[in-house]
Amino acid sequence: MVITTNDITQKNYKKLSIQVSLSGLSFCVFDLITKKVITHNNIEFEKNKVIEEQLWKVFIDNPILINSYDEIIVLHDNNLNTFVPDALFDVNQIGSYLQYNVKVFETDLFNYDSIENYNINNVYVPYVNINNFLLDQFSSFDYKNVNTILVKKILDLSIGNNDKQVFVHFQPDSFQIIVVKNQLLFLFNSFEYSTPEDFIYYLLFTYEQLQLSPETISTQLLGNIEKSSDYFKIAYKFIRHCDLLNTEKLINVIGKTDIEIRNNFILFHS
Repeated sequence: MVITTNDITQKNYKKLSIQVSLSGLSFCVFDLITKKVITHNNIEFEKNKVIEEQLWKVFIDNPILINSYDEIIVLHDNNLNTFVPDALFDVNQIGSYLQYNVKVFETDLFNYDSIENYNINNVYVPYVNINNFLLDQFSSFDYKNVNTILVKKILDLSIGNNDKQVFVHFQPDSFQIIVVKNQLLFLFNSFEYSTPEDFIYYLLFTYEQLQLSPETISTQLLGNIEKSSDYFKIAYKFIRHCDLLNTEKLINVIGKTDIEIRNNFILFHS
């Protein structure tokens, strides 16, 4: 959805993407001609402080955020979402889709992102207070849920592969499991974790529920994880075909390193 207060008339071929959660903010600037990432930064918020105060500090410390941009997109980083196929989707009932897996209130604002070419809609709860703060900083911006970008790009990666694949996206306190097969989404789910044992329990439980074999199904890990991580090691122990997402084809396109691309996969594909 686009939020705007006035038109932007002067182009400079730069795009700003901001990914924001209750625990931190990341941003990157794209060159719209080359499609490369010019600069990016990841900032953790201080605990137990008002979110608007944290955002204000980020803008003070990073004046590049108030430069002029042709496009600005804000990614709401939360798991208050669910995916609904077009055949079952009614825009007038979007709040009802979340009631079975997310705690919602009558005062909540609901929104949805349509995923182009895949006939799926991501229904979610955006951060209204964050949007209101950003409206004071920018004349216009578009916003989406982070998992819209994540699932869209994973489905893109599955094109032409007729085998089921498992992708696991790591964040500091949660991870997302996406199961796909040649542009079809079989599962999206998000789990909170604190130990490697938490992680492998949820992952193997997902395998069991979908009748996937850890001996044959490919599992690719991305996000905040490396091979030296205990989370990677435990996955590699129980799943035969387990590896980090191969980003070789993206390095020249985005202009960043393998680790940077995996760690900022959603942001860099926004």
